[in-house]
Amino acid sequence: MAKPKGETYYMKRYNIAVIEGDGIGPEIVAEAKKVLDAVSYNEGFELEYKEYLMGGCAIDACGTPLPDETLRGALSADAVLFGAIGGDKWNSLPREKRPESGLLALRKGLEVFANLRPVKVYDELLEASTLKKDVIKGVDILVVRELIGGIYFGEPRGREGDRAFNTMVYSESEVERIAKVAFEAAMKRGKKVCSVDKANVLDVSQLWREVVTKVSKEYPNVELVHMYVDNAAMQLIANPRQFDVIVTGNLFGDILSDEASMLSGSIGLLPSASIGGRAAIYEPIHGSAPDIAGQGIANPIATISSASMMLKYSLGEEKAAKKIDKAVAKALKDGYRTKDISNYDAKDICSTEEMGSIIADLISKG
Repeated sequence: MAKPKGETYYMKRYNIAVIEGDGIGPEIVAEAKKVLDAVSYNEGFELEYKEYLMGGCAIDACGTPLPDETLRGALSADAVLFGAIGGDKWNSLPREKRPESGLLALRKGLEVFANLRPVKVYDELLEASTLKKDVIKGVDILVVRELIGGIYFGEPRGREGDRAFNTMVYSESEVERIAKVAFEAAMKRGKKVCSVDKANVLDVSQLWREVVTKVSKEYPNVELVHMYVDNAAMQLIANPRQFDVIVTGNLFGDILSDEASMLSGSIGLLPSASIGGRAAIYEPIHGSAPDIAGQGIANPIATISSASMMLKYSLGEEKAAKKIDKAVAKALKDGYRTKDISNYDAKDICSTEEMGSIIADLISKG
């Protein structure tokens, strides 16, 4: 079909629900969109964005952390690009009314049960980590975190007098489906899975270990090891290169992936994809950082890399995703740094907007 004169014609169009959120959310999402626009133009497809509210901004505007319109919009989109939510302003609210409850409800509503958190150490940033270079060089880990079960959603929960309680619950089917995601990912990587639990003291972890072991029989080419969560936390610091794919529950995955982020030198570098449901969510693993909001110093790379994962996993635009990844690596190789990964010498520091523009320009120039 001929391209119409006087306008850009795209064979492929994708609908993206954009949730900027609170704090630095609008700043980092703006740079991800800038990079996405560059790569979509370069590759000949179109991204149509529709903005929605969630978190503290939604509480202020609508009285709820997840408006119905946002959930409907996310359900009808090809993917969700999300920034960050939360801040001290809303911490005095009841838990179910706080910004974070909106994100939990969105994940549950979209049925995204698998959270993929890659941790890669760039050679150019070996000095950014507090660990020795010979410990972290070459680290490339994928944390697969179960996202809509476990202690964050288990019942009963609540407070009675001077007691408070939460319940960690997993069914066989929930463990089986997250385990399969991990093994499938390992088949495309280093063919090693480390399942993290606390089976020495928790009944739910004993079930977890049994089911993961059963699933492993379907993947004879993948090596499976089990590790208690406390040992895994130590091993991530002592010998992170032993890990390829880590699969674990919601609580343990939340903690371990944040710990693993510091192998790279900054939590501002690490993306995530929440997949397996009706629409996937792509977001940086860091929070809203209200203390630096509006200062132009937030690192947008985690959000930009989350956008790359969106292209790969939800839209099937793997060539475009690789172009973003290549541009990010090139920007770092060329010495561009945001404050969190610089040596704090002013001449080395890029603003949030500058870093996004540098990466977008590298894509545009090919």
